[in-house]
Parts: sequence; C-alpha cells; structure tokens
Amino acid sequence: MKKQFNRMRQLANQTVGRAEKTEVLSEDLLQVEKRLELVKQVSHSTHKKLTACLQGQQGVDVDKKSKKLPLTTLAQCMVEGAAVLGDDSLLGKMLKLCGETQDKLAQELISFELTIEKDVIEPLYDLAEVEIPNIQKQRKHLAKLVLDMDSARTRYHQSNKSLGMSSNLQPTGAKADHLREEMEEAANRMEICRDQLSADMYSFVAKEIDYASYFQTLIEVQAEYHRKSLELLQSVLPQIKAHQETWVEKPCYGKPLEEHLALSGRDVAFPIEACVTMLLECGMQEEGLFRIAPSASKLKKLKASLDCGVMDVQEFSTDPHAIAGALKSYLRELPEPLMTFELYNDWIQASNIQDQEKRLQALLGACEKLPSANNNNFKYLIKFLSKLTEYQDVNKMTPGNIAIVLGPNLLWTHDEGNITEMMTTVSLQIVGIIEPIIQHADWFFPGEIEFNVTGNYGSPVHTNHNANYSLMPSPDMDQMAPRQNDQSRRPLSVATDNMMLEFYKKDGGFFKCFYHFVFPFLSHCNQFPPLGTTRYHYE
Repeated sequence: MKKQFNRMRQLANQTVGRAEKTEVLSEDLLQVEKRLELVKQVSHSTHKKLTACLQGQQGVDVDKKSKKLPLTTLAQCMVEGAAVLGDDSLLGKMLKLCGETQDKLAQELISFELTIEKDVIEPLYDLAEVEIPNIQKQRKHLAKLVLDMDSARTRYHQSNKSLGMSSNLQPTGAKADHLREEMEEAANRMEICRDQLSADMYSFVAKEIDYASYFQTLIEVQAEYHRKSLELLQSVLPQIKAHQETWVEKPCYGKPLEEHLALSGRDVAFPIEACVTMLLECGMQEEGLFRIAPSASKLKKLKASLDCGVMDVQEFSTDPHAIAGALKSYLRELPEPLMTFELYNDWIQASNIQDQEKRLQALLGACEKLPSANNNNFKYLIKFLSKLTEYQDVNKMTPGNIAIVLGPNLLWTHDEGNITEMMTTVSLQIVGIIEPIIQHADWFFPGEIEFNVTGNYGSPVHTNHNANYSLMPSPDMDQMAPRQNDQSRRPLSVATDNMMLEFYKKDGGFFKCFYHFVFPFLSHCNQFPPLGTTRYHYE
C-alpha cells in the first residue's frame, strides 16, 4: 500500500514537473513501441474481415463445415432437381452435372478455408491478441518499475538532504543504507524488465518478415484454390457443351443462319422449309398471302413451336397467313439478312443499272457471290415464290406484290436511316431487285428443286416451268451467234423487269405507289396498325 502511495506521489510530481521522469528506452525502442499499436490495429481489423469472408463456420470439424456451406446446399438442390426432371431432359442432365460440379467446388472451398484458418487467420489472431498485447503489458510493467525506481531515488535524496540540513554531522547509516538498498533494488528490477522488454521488441522487429509472410501465404493459397477450381470447371465445360450440342431442340429465330444450319445439320433452315412445305399444301391460293397480317397470338404460338422444332401441321394448316407471317418473321429476325450485308452495295448497284440485260447479269453475279448457306436458302425461297406467282390470278400475289412485302425482310443495310428514305428510294430499289429474280427464278437458279428436303411433309416437286426460256436466245441478239456461257444467258421476258417501277412513274402513280407500297411498308415497320383486318386488291 505504501509502495502504491509513493508511486502515485512520484507520478503526480512528474506530471506537474516537480520531479524528473527517467526514460529508460532508447529512441529506436520508442519508435517500435508506437509501431506495435499500429500493427495491432491492422492485424485485428484484417483478422476480423478475413474471418467474415469465410463461408463455412469457423472452428468446427469438416463434416459440420460442409453441411453449413452454401455451395453444398446448392449442389444438393441441383442434384435433387435433376432427379425430379430425369436424365431424359436437357435441364435434368445440366442440373445433375452442375450439381456434381458444385459439390466438388464445395470440397475445394472447405480445404481452402481450413488452410486459411490454420496458416493465416490463427497467426494473425496470435499476433494481434497475444504477442503484441504481451509486449504492451510488459511495457506497462516497466513503466511502474521506473516509477518505483524514481520514487526510491527521490526519497533517498530527500532523506540525505534533510539530515544534512538539520545537522553538520554525518547522517546515521541505518536509514540511508535502507533507502539506498531500496533504490538499488528498484533499479535492478527495472533493468531486468527493460532488458526483457527490449529483447521482445527487437524480436518483434526481426520477425516482421514472418508476419508479412502470412499475407503471402494468403495469396498463394487463394491462387491454388482458384487454379484447382478453374481446372475443375474447365474439365466439366466440354461435357456441358456436348450435352448442348447433341440436344436436338434448339431455337432458330434470331440465330445466325450458318449457326442454325450447323447445329441442326440441315441445308435449308427449318422454319423456311416447314413454312414453305405447309404453304404449298394449304396456302397457294390464299388471297393476300404474305400481305395480310395474321393473329398475333397465333403467330406467336407458331414461332414458339418452330423454335422447339415442333410443327402441328393439322392445327396451322387452316391459317396460311400465320404460316406466312412466321416465315417473314424468321427472315427479318436473322442477325444478318439472307442476301447479306456484304453484298448490299452490289445488289443496290445492280438495281440502278438502266440497261435491262446488264441489270439482270449484275443481279446474277450478286447471287453467285452469296455464301453457300445463304445461296441454298435464297434459291429455295425464290423457287417457292416463283411457284406462288403461278396462282397470282387467285391469290393476287404478283412478283411485284411479293417483292413489296418480302423485299425488306430479305435485304437491309446496317444503318437503316430514317423511315422516309427507307420507304422511298432504298426500298424501291430492293423491290427492283427481288421482283425480276422471282420472275426469272429458273433462269437465276436452273434445275428442279425438292421442297420437302427432310421428307417430313408432302409437297410437290417444283418443275422448271420456264425451262424453254433459260436456253432460248434473246430476240435482240444475233441468231447466228453461239450461245454464251451461263454468265451471258438472259430470259426471254426481260421486257417485264421494270414493269412495277415504270408503273409508279405514270400519271397518278404516286397514289398507286402509296396504296401498293408505302402503306404496307409502314405497317411492316410498325408505323401503322397491323393490316390483319383489311384485304387489299391488286392491279
């Protein structure tokens, strides 16, 4: 009790400046002391945040940690879902494969977290909560010993001074010796504590490289965990892709033509063949085919069924307009037009040629530049449209009318510009491209074609009904000149090529142009309401 009183009195005297405070640590150790507190704060904060990053419960065995892990729960849910759906469905296969993968990832995560706990989190805890606090505790103890030493020295000096002032005689040795021994004992205890503290502080400084290695270990363990996880995922991805590629039910609307053909193993896109073969059976004499809009719900249902690779012929055979609408939608939703962006300028330049014979030759040259997949499907479609015009007296769909409603779905540019330009110059050029190709389909694409490519539908074989034209020389050519190769051939009825465009140039043609072209084109561009309730008459 007396020692504590003396210590408090000494501290008070040092505080108010009536006694000198002894500093027993060097300047270097005082800097280390300040650094200790900073390292403690950083280590404590890092330990807390790193512990929060762990998904498993800390300090439990592997089994309990695994059960509480979110990835384990997810894996179990996926495997159970796969059992419900069965291996016959693509979703069932995917869920089973992904569930097994998630379970393996969970095991890797558990191993990772256990290593982090052992090699990083626990050492950080020891540093922040054990090692540094022990040094700081020892530093406080040293401060007390220093106060004791200063207090003993002060009492000794005061005693000697008091004795010296009261008498000129030498002070008796008993009290002075006791105070001197007390002072020396306090100094000795202080030195022992100071030496121990100094050793611990120097050891802390020397071990900083070891403390820094905790974070190196963290990165190395993370890298190993992610490497193993990546290898696991990369090993399962080929299996997932194989399931996807072997699955027959693949969407086709909005997909690139070549991708759809490659995945389905077809030469002609499924929506094109399905719609064409059905229209050959039930829609060839339907007035306004491709012009009259179908029921929106019926069209949506038909497109969805085609996306699934399913076609209920009996259901949709009663609504040829829905079938025609589904075909138009497929063509328009292609990422690239059937006649391609690359050849857009070739088509437009060909349509601007005034000489009819040269114009046809230019169109033929553009056709032959089409990629194989596009050429096959374009040929298939044009042959069908040509056959459709055989019934134009009944269905009112002349080559010009077909070109008006289907042209914008076969060719467009990257930047479509404003609506006014589209519905005039550019679109009239597209009509001037499509119409002569339909008129002379057997000249552009000689030979017969089997519409029912897959044999799933009953449809007639298209015969070359203009075969006599494809080998007949033009009346304005020299009858004695030898017949040129296919590049120089031309149809007999070349005079009709510009029929529709010339028609628009006549007096009063503006109103006919608006009635026959602009209004339905705006409907196609969703500028006006659908044309499903009105039947149009054609001249």
